[in-house]
Amino acid sequence: MADRYVLDTWAVLAFFGDEPGADKVERLLGGARDGRCHVLACSITLMEVFYTAMRVKGEDEAIRLLALAKAWPIEWVAPDEKVLLQAGRLKAAYRLSVADALIAAVAKTRDAILVHKDPELETLRGNVKLLGLPFRVSR
Repeated sequence: MADRYVLDTWAVLAFFGDEPGADKVERLLGGARDGRCHVLACSITLMEVFYTAMRVKGEDEAIRLLALAKAWPIEWVAPDEKVLLQAGRLKAAYRLSVADALIAAVAKTRDAILVHKDPELETLRGNVKLLGLPFRVSR
């Protein structure tokens, strides 16, 4: 079975912004396209990409980025009850936002590696498989 990866929101935004770590995201997307790996993302990432891009670049650019992301060769996962309950467990045990808990829960329930740029997600190491990209700088 091919390796599975879940992209967190900051990994997606790093790719769009050509930030450090964008090259790894690009390789994962290429691997997904070629069938060498399976890449997933939680649907809440669509909301986070949209509002983050909208704040910085306006609604037209936010819509354009969403269209690009939705065209990627990845599986967009809408949280079902299993993911929601796992997110609740993670949120109860760790200091995570609801979005981070949902994204991590997708990785945990799908036995996938969470690709992230968020130091807060490092607290999950040992409970969720992680692939850290260079951390984002707080804005």
